[in-house]
Amino acid sequence: MNDPASAPREFILHGVDSKGRTFRPSDWAERLCGVMARYRPDGMASGRDAHIGYSPYVRPVTLAGVKCVVLDERLRDLERMAFDFVLNFARDNDLVISEARLLPERRSDGQGVEGTPQTQSAT
Repeated sequence: MNDPASAPREFILHGVDSKGRTFRPSDWAERLCGVMARYRPDGMASGRDAHIGYSPYVRPVTLAGVKCVVLDERLRDLERMAFDFVLNFARDNDLVISEARLLPERRSDGQGVEGTPQTQSAT
């Protein structure tokens, strides 16, 4: 079994601001992830041969009924400016950011989040 402590850090951008208001528009997470879809690990199809889908580094999830975006820190290694763009988007819109590690065996469905909400995170 994989050690959760060795899993890459992930940042969860919650669709609520620091005052608890729901972020709008309602499809913000899908839009943001769509913009970031081109950032994929080596070996994944891109260009004409790529299937439509989100990047594994920036993906939409719903947690406790709240739309969120999960940002994988490995994006920083692939493209630092893209990683910073996503975090700055959250900061500029006063979204709650939590740092977490998703359990490896349940990552693909957005379940198994460990972490505590924070309003600031380290980059």
